[in-house]
Amino acid sequence: MSDAEIGALRAKLAARPRSDDYRQRRRDIDERGLGYKLAGDVGVEPLSANSVRAEWTTTPNDARDAALLYLHGGGFVIGSLDSHRHLVAEAGRACGIAGLALAYRLAPEHPFPAAVEDALAGYRFLLGRGIAPGRIAIGGDSAGGGLVVSTMLAIRDAGLAQPACGWCISPWVDMEAIGETMSSRAAADPTVQRAGLLDMAQLYLNGADPRAPLAAPIHADLKGLAPLMIQVGACETLLDDALRLAGVAGAADVRVDLQIWPEMIHVWHLFHPELQAGVKAIKSGGAFVRAMIG
Repeated sequence: MSDAEIGALRAKLAARPRSDDYRQRRRDIDERGLGYKLAGDVGVEPLSANSVRAEWTTTPNDARDAALLYLHGGGFVIGSLDSHRHLVAEAGRACGIAGLALAYRLAPEHPFPAAVEDALAGYRFLLGRGIAPGRIAIGGDSAGGGLVVSTMLAIRDAGLAQPACGWCISPWVDMEAIGETMSSRAAADPTVQRAGLLDMAQLYLNGADPRAPLAAPIHADLKGLAPLMIQVGACETLLDDALRLAGVAGAADVRVDLQIWPEMIHVWHLFHPELQAGVKAIKSGGAFVRAMIG
């Protein structure tokens, strides 16, 4: 049975003007994110997490000895605390823990591996606050979903204990855009297309190897990583990224919970104020995190 809400949302997204200037796209995504108001019980506290601009997002019943380290999407070029605050607030609520959203450095001003370095700094910040690794989850969407895995790799390679789990929403993990669904889902996806993805990859990589493990974690050895939840929409051009990530992780003996949501588009969670499937997906991800952190 077709979801009327996603049909209306797809039409709205398809009709939106899309600038070729990443600076204008930064302004656009922030304006749209700020258009979704926070619930009245949400608290927001700006801070510096080891020199990375960040903010705590809390709701009244959050456990304060645990945290969701959240890494926003936007192709490593756009996106911010403003664009994703409404998602981080409800993701933290669903997990029952405070959210620490990071404003990691963006390309082209700060290309790879700046985002990975900042995410690792955010994790070290939480550890320095006395939060046990097993009480930390790392979540993110799109580029941030891929950055979840890259951060877990960086944590492992730094000799630190893994977090409890990673929550990857519509992850982008292939800097070459060679997944089969980049073509087969192109007509169905109103937001992500190969040409735009490759443009962002070029800005992010700045000449680095597109198969560098910390840039494209499907080319990494994922052995030893904490359990992953991967959520992806069936209508996404990035569907194949999620499928391949699940396969690489599973082959490395990493526990993977893969969810493919019928009819859903890229990071449908962002639209939860007008999309019940977004609310349900956030709650599902939150249930996974709660189970992992105990």
